[in-house]
Amino acid sequence: MELHDVWFVLIAVLWTGYFFLEGFDFGVGVLTRLLARNRAEKRVLINTIGPVWDGNEVWLLTAGGATFAAFPEWYATLFSGFYLPLLAILICLIVRGVAFEYRAKRPEENWQRNWETAIFWTSLLPAFLWGVAFGNIVRGVRLDADFEYVGTVWDLLNPYALLGGLVTLTLFTFHGTVFTALKTVGDIRERARKLALKVGLVAAVLALVFLLWTQVESGDGASLAAFGVAIASLVAALGANQAGREGWAFTLSGVTIVAAVAMLFLTLFPNVMPSTLDPEWSLTVTNASSSPYTLKIMTWLAVIATPLVLLYQGWTYWVFRKRIGTQHIADPVH
Repeated sequence: MELHDVWFVLIAVLWTGYFFLEGFDFGVGVLTRLLARNRAEKRVLINTIGPVWDGNEVWLLTAGGATFAAFPEWYATLFSGFYLPLLAILICLIVRGVAFEYRAKRPEENWQRNWETAIFWTSLLPAFLWGVAFGNIVRGVRLDADFEYVGTVWDLLNPYALLGGLVTLTLFTFHGTVFTALKTVGDIRERARKLALKVGLVAAVLALVFLLWTQVESGDGASLAAFGVAIASLVAALGANQAGREGWAFTLSGVTIVAAVAMLFLTLFPNVMPSTLDPEWSLTVTNASSSPYTLKIMTWLAVIATPLVLLYQGWTYWVFRKRIGTQHIADPVH
């Protein structure tokens, strides 16, 4: 296996890790409007992800940086062609981080309600837009002979990509709902389990259609196996949720996301951005990659740094592993 193939796999792993981790905290952000009945319950939901949401976003920064360094042509074409949707995601992530930090700085109800509204929308929109973006990457876009995107933003809003956005939105919301059931106690835990069934059934139908469409269009044996794992684990997650096994439900919903993202990358390889105008104009792991020397240096750095990051993030989740409920929410002090 060549180094550019190795880095394609590593970037796929980084994006998979990002969607697994950021997926549930996007879902929890959406639940602040769908599940929480009062301000105390909203604080419970926000507190379940408070210690970890910013660490989850490190995976996005690493995936973007690795793409820039390992496949600069892919990075340049992606971020220029998808400029508006990626800018919208960036703005949402900035506002979302500010909302988490500023929400409790003042006691006024309007102040807190406005930041809670910001958390909801800046969780929902990226969850949808990431699916649209990756749907277009897998489907292919209008690239010319110079590997430049010559389409418009409206070309990105095609049925396949929009369905991909609905899939990521519902899957992330389901992932966040089972995470909430895992991390809370009391009435909110029971309501989260009931909501997880409803959201999970919608996600299962949408995911089945989207992944089946992907398999028919560009799948092979490996992607078919990933497709089977994704659907089977989602069904099993629903069953575990109904049985009150929140740990298994969360694990299996995570496996669903991992398998679905793996399927997309399996159908994409060896391309990194197919051209719908001419297959010869597609960006591939070969023509989009950096020099072998650059990839070699990056590989050594990844070998050293990655275990340290994983250990630190794993320790963070272990420290904040206990369940919380409204009884654990102290009165605000200003």
